[in-house]
Amino acid sequence: MGMKIANIAEFKNSLSSYLAAVALGEEVEIRKRNIPIARVVPVQKQRKNETVLGCGRGSVRINGDLTEPLMPESDWEMLQGDGHAGSS
Repeated sequence: MGMKIANIAEFKNSLSSYLAAVALGEEVEIRKRNIPIARVVPVQKQRKNETVLGCGRGSVRINGDLTEPLMPESDWEMLQGDGHAGSS
């Protein structure tokens, strides 16, 4: 399949046939005074989501408590000083 080329008036007058070609996978380049100004391309079809719910079950190990900070609060710069971020 090649790309179809049409000037604006031709594209407007035959819009249905050009869109039918696009639906079949062709591209249409629209020109004004023989200068390309736009391209009509088919929409990429979305693939069906084939992920199986629960397929990763048992593949992750959690070490420690997810709700606890990784470092002690005394090391947090934002809690140092007067409590305002960025102050020295």
